[in-house]
Amino acid sequence: MKSDPGLASWLHLTLTPGLGAATIRGLLARFGLPENVLATRRAELARFASADALQALDSEAVAKSVERALVWLEHSGNALVTLADAAYPRLLLEIADPPALLYCRGRTELLNRPALAVVGSRNASAQGASNAEQFARSFSAAGLTIVSGLAQGIDAAAHRGGLAGEASTIAVLGTGVDNSYPRANMALAEEIAARGLLISEFPLGTQAYAHNFPRRNRMISGLAQGCLVIEAALASGSLITARSAAEQGREVFAVPGSIHSPLSKGCHALIKSGAKLAESAEDVLCELAVFRRTGFASTRSPASSAAQSDAGGEPLLACMGFDPVDVDSLCTRAAMPAERVAAELLRLELAGRVAVLPGGLYQRLN
Repeated sequence: MKSDPGLASWLHLTLTPGLGAATIRGLLARFGLPENVLATRRAELARFASADALQALDSEAVAKSVERALVWLEHSGNALVTLADAAYPRLLLEIADPPALLYCRGRTELLNRPALAVVGSRNASAQGASNAEQFARSFSAAGLTIVSGLAQGIDAAAHRGGLAGEASTIAVLGTGVDNSYPRANMALAEEIAARGLLISEFPLGTQAYAHNFPRRNRMISGLAQGCLVIEAALASGSLITARSAAEQGREVFAVPGSIHSPLSKGCHALIKSGAKLAESAEDVLCELAVFRRTGFASTRSPASSAAQSDAGGEPLLACMGFDPVDVDSLCTRAAMPAERVAAELLRLELAGRVAVLPGGLYQRLN
């Protein structure tokens, strides 16, 4: 098999156990391109790398891993992007620990398009998922590629919204790019590979190890001009992404929610810490200097005030508001007997306008 010796050298370095990204950058700074590093006497490399790493550098196991990656690279749609490539994302070069090599499936041109990270809870509410998809659709229509982590919940909804617009979406994986995780999003991953971009810094075959996901999160924020959090508990990986964004000098936005919802606590904490409150896509787009205040799809309802007053002709919805509420409280607010309230709630649930929450609570969706 004929292969690019340059790419083979990049793979050789990055697939060697014990050579982390910082060590590789140090070697490149001292010796130049990877082929120069590999041609250097091991005694001289010993000043930069451990004895175990240098032993692994010349091992048969690493040579086989390189060969497998080069075979993978021959398949249509697969690509490797290195620090030396013009296609390497410029924004990622600004972070403290940029990966030396990216495994890609899909449209690598998206790596240098204007982008926004949209993240949030894996256990999203129906309203949160709907918000994520609508926001992302508006951002994509405005020219912002949506970056997220392919998790269930908010991430998946954001990717779907991104795919619905012209700017598409990038999914940053905490596994090998050949390993779809979670399995529930396998079909979505394939759609993104076909119309957007899947990327990972982890070698092919890497499984879903917990310690990989914080590293994945700093890439999600690093690829984007800003980060929007939609629904997040206080102990949430989304807050790690938001903190990474702030440390990287990116704008941070958060969507507020009900004071009674655990999924709003993380967003409210971010807002208290200085994140910008976002009630609509416009709130985000107007903060990003490269976008105008007009010319993008709106997420505000043009008749929002009227909808709040009469809830589309549904008196019970008007009494519900948007916070979770129990049946007894609804009976009092609407002055209706419990039997009628229960029947109306069932009808509204079947119509997709009300969600049933744990603890006998109900929440209005639109």
